[in-house]
Amino acid sequence: MSTATAIDLEAIERLVAALPRGKDKSLLQLPGVKERLGATCELTERQLEAEALLCSPATHCMLFGGSRSGKTFIIMREIVRRAIQCPSRHAVLRFRFNHLKASIIYDTLPKVMQICFPGAEWKLDKSDWFAKLANGSEIWFGGLDEKERTEKILGQEYASIFLNECSQIPLSSRDIAVTRLAQRTALPLKMYYDCNPPSKRHWTYLYFIDKIDPARHQPLAAPDNYVSLQINPKHNEQNLPAEYLQELENLDERKRQRFLLGVFGDEDETALWTPEMLDNGRLLDRAPPEMQRVIIAVDPSGCSGPEDLRSDEIGIVVAGLGTDGRGYVLEDLSGRFGPDKWKTIVASAFDRHRADAVVAEVNFGGAMVREVIRTAVADNGLPIPFREVTASRGKVVRAEPVAALFAQGKISLVGRFPDLEYQLCAMTTAGYRGDRSPDRADAMIWALTSLFPAIVRESRKERSTPPKVILHYANAKRHYGRR
Repeated sequence: MSTATAIDLEAIERLVAALPRGKDKSLLQLPGVKERLGATCELTERQLEAEALLCSPATHCMLFGGSRSGKTFIIMREIVRRAIQCPSRHAVLRFRFNHLKASIIYDTLPKVMQICFPGAEWKLDKSDWFAKLANGSEIWFGGLDEKERTEKILGQEYASIFLNECSQIPLSSRDIAVTRLAQRTALPLKMYYDCNPPSKRHWTYLYFIDKIDPARHQPLAAPDNYVSLQINPKHNEQNLPAEYLQELENLDERKRQRFLLGVFGDEDETALWTPEMLDNGRLLDRAPPEMQRVIIAVDPSGCSGPEDLRSDEIGIVVAGLGTDGRGYVLEDLSGRFGPDKWKTIVASAFDRHRADAVVAEVNFGGAMVREVIRTAVADNGLPIPFREVTASRGKVVRAEPVAALFAQGKISLVGRFPDLEYQLCAMTTAGYRGDRSPDRADAMIWALTSLFPAIVRESRKERSTPPKVILHYANAKRHYGRR
């Protein structure tokens, strides 16, 4: 790419402002757009199209595709252009701050400033990690894995937010970031995304390709507000060594599809659950039969509350054994809660479903979990029957017999649980391939294992372990047996 003066795309923005949404990939056909873009920097044909897409009327713009295609460079260039155009604040976020520091703060941003804005003055603050421009605009950098840093960044409002490598970012983190896209300036609010495409289960595919709200599994209310463009290494061939492209060609087919061809992956053949398996027997328009036993399972974490993005969620799933002998997943109440909050949620679910017991994994913070459940009470003031479970085997080994029940059509989901279903489909024979920890899936597996104990083959050592006695359990059991 050649050296250029500061980029001014205002004319392009005026041209595309009147263009109907949904036509963004034809922006280069507008008179003068291609010439104006090409005059400022030597971009390839596809990169020019990507640049025009970022100037479209849509709020949410994603560039996806193979590696080294120029996605991050183009988006960072657009953010800097916006920052120069108007005093404003912008955020660049990635899941790991160290990765962001190495890839953007010390690499992409200096290149963008040197190549595209050689006359622009800017300074990097390494204590709070933001770049400040001469007109007062700021570009903040953060990793969503660092609690204090994330809280500080998300305490401000921004005119632009860029989620870098968003295939690694959980949907819940993305949703929190969107709430900070609210700074009032002369600039239109913009949310940018880039990624090497993950599987078709990921929220990026649902939002930008299927045009479906992943939280509700309903069509987007404003589908034209989400636009995307595939851009691959071969679209940037003139700026890459031939040897690099050859190395990508030699990858195994799955990696080649993702990093060279930029294709969203199909379902993993090693997955323990598939969407079709979960849809089989799903109850949407009718109620399940009466339950003969209901279990609430808790998979705890060190989460302190909704703003604690560094910790995993608290998995809370309600499952029941119907009078027809089949299992039913009744509710997924998981989320980021402090102990007092999730204790209340569990107690409320216990009363609502007339549950028989709560089970919780105690490998992590066992004493804390026992104390929280011990202080929870049902609506009649009696303690909640509680049983500890301990993970003596790996997640996959525990998950396989439960997945077999789904495959045999013995388990039904009562409704749709998108976050839980995402985690289930990411469980494979080789391990969990989803984001962070499968807390929701773990909770569901514990609940169904408690309802179908015969599917779990315990070792001799485990069978010889005496059962744990929970204080007040006998009285509570007699009480609930009379209902």
